Amino acid sequence: MIYPALKSGLKVDNVHALPRLIKVVVSVGIRSDLKDQKVIDSILEDLKVITGQKPVQTRSKKSISSFGIREGQIVGAVVTLRGKRMYDFVEKLFNATLPRVRDFRGFDKKGFDKQGNFSIGFRDQIPFPEISADTVKHNFGLQVTLTVKAESNDASRKFLTSLGLPLKK
Repeated sequence: MIYPALKSGLKVDNVHALPRLIKVVVSVGIRSDLKDQKVIDSILEDLKVITGQKPVQTRSKKSISSFGIREGQIVGAVVTLRGKRMYDFVEKLFNATLPRVRDFRGFDKKGFDKQGNFSIGFRDQIPFPEISADTVKHNFGLQVTLTVKAESNDASRKFLTSLGLPLKK
C-alpha cells in the first residue's frame, strides 16, 4: 500500500486528506470523414477490449458544414472507469502499455493541469497488450485522463508517481 509512505511524505495526519484517484476517462475522437459503420464499430470494439467496458458514443449536437459534420453523427466515444476496473486499468497502463510505447522516456512534469489531473495521449492503440498489430483494421488515437482529488499539484504528482507514473527527472 502506498498510503503510509505518502502520508509521511506529504506530512498529512488524516488518511482521508490524502490524494486519491477518482476516475479514469478514456476517449476517442472519430474523424468526420469516417462514415463507414464497420470502421466505427471496429473502433468501438477495440476500445471495449482495451478498457473492459462498453464505450458511450458521443454524437454531434448540430451540423457544421465546414467540418463536414451532420447533426446526430458519431464524433467520438468515451469510457469512464471507476473502482476496481479503474485500478486494474491504471496498473496495466503503467506496467504493460507504457513500456511498449516506442522511444518512451517518461512524461514531462508540466503535463498536470491546475486541478492535478494528468492526461496521456496515444497516437494509436497498438501499445495496449490486448490489441494485436496483425488484427488492427483501423488505427485511431486515444486519450487517457487520470482524475485525481488532491490539495495541490505537488500532492497529485507525488501520488501518481508512487502509483507508478513514469516522470522525467
